[in-house]
Amino acid sequence: MEQGTAEQEPVARAWVPAQPGPDAPRRHSVRGQVLAALREALVGGELTPGEVYSAPALAERYGVSATPVREAMQQLAGEGAVEVVPNRGFRVAECSSRDLAELAEVRRMLEVPAIARLARALAPERWEELRPLAAAGVAAAARGDRVGYAEADHAFHVALMSLTGNRRLTEVAGDLLRRAQWPAGGSRLRTAELLADASEHTALLDALVAQEYAVVERIAREHVSAARHPH
Repeated sequence: MEQGTAEQEPVARAWVPAQPGPDAPRRHSVRGQVLAALREALVGGELTPGEVYSAPALAERYGVSATPVREAMQQLAGEGAVEVVPNRGFRVAECSSRDLAELAEVRRMLEVPAIARLARALAPERWEELRPLAAAGVAAAARGDRVGYAEADHAFHVALMSLTGNRRLTEVAGDLLRRAQWPAGGSRLRTAELLADASEHTALLDALVAQEYAVVERIAREHVSAARHPH
């Protein structure tokens, strides 16, 4: 793995906490920053599927200790983004077309019925609460910001599922979406595809507010399809 300087890797400076504090909070802060930066590197394609990265090498590259890198990588392993390679480090997972199709199938089984039930249970004005999240996704997509859109997409779906009041469903749905967001063999959506994906959040909210139940189910089903999420 190549080692970069601070100038070559501007993201690295964001990993180091600006304000020192007690050891435990500072360690948590560093781990959180490392986790966020690794998510960006994965979604942005900076970490190559199939390649193995060691915690010490990443720690040296980004100017942090190996411990928060290992902790962040362990969390990402739990999300399916990387695989633990004993005595070597972590291999970036390769998400195949079959993997994406299976993830999409499970998401359809969970999210579409949940959204259909919510459409009939919630007052139309409740859906307006999700408008800012949908708008954030559209803005990120318009910039061609794949990382920003991935986070906005995740936030929208988690907020949507949280309206069910079922914490387990919300957690599982969020985890499935994370797994679908990791690069599939290095492929990434173009800006126009990001915008099309983001616009479905807005269209879904419009249909929910209008109480057009058949349209709601159609949009929800199409939105989680494998063809539209080749991240």
